[in-house]
Amino acid sequence: MAIGRIEITTRGQGLYEFTEKAAGFLRDEGAVDGLLTVFVRHTSCSLLIQENADPSVQVDLKAFFRRLVPPTSDPSMDYLIHRDEGPDDMPAHIKAALLPVSLGIPFADGRLLLGTWQGIYLFEHRDHPHRRQIVLHL
Repeated sequence: MAIGRIEITTRGQGLYEFTEKAAGFLRDEGAVDGLLTVFVRHTSCSLLIQENADPSVQVDLKAFFRRLVPPTSDPSMDYLIHRDEGPDDMPAHIKAALLPVSLGIPFADGRLLLGTWQGIYLFEHRDHPHRRQIVLHL
């Protein structure tokens, strides 16, 4: 068993790839075959395995989730009570409830078994910068 940590500083809403950092953890640990568990320690962001070739995918995902769960300043969200940290606060919690906060990624021969165009991302749901902690577990 091995545990590692990654810290990602975000600049606001968006996807932040950390595939290479996760792969580096496997190399540093000398891990050969198994399952890497990735867990984010926050309630207003999530994790995704998503395409890492075309940046328009990230733009569209961000736009889709903003449309699906708009900020509390949008009249359609006036039923929400939790607004302590601004109009993006409760919508960020809703997005994190809809998307995974942990991932299981198999690896073999010391390499993540991701597809050709797949990358591992932190999906930040808050408008302001945050420092996010991700735990890696073998």
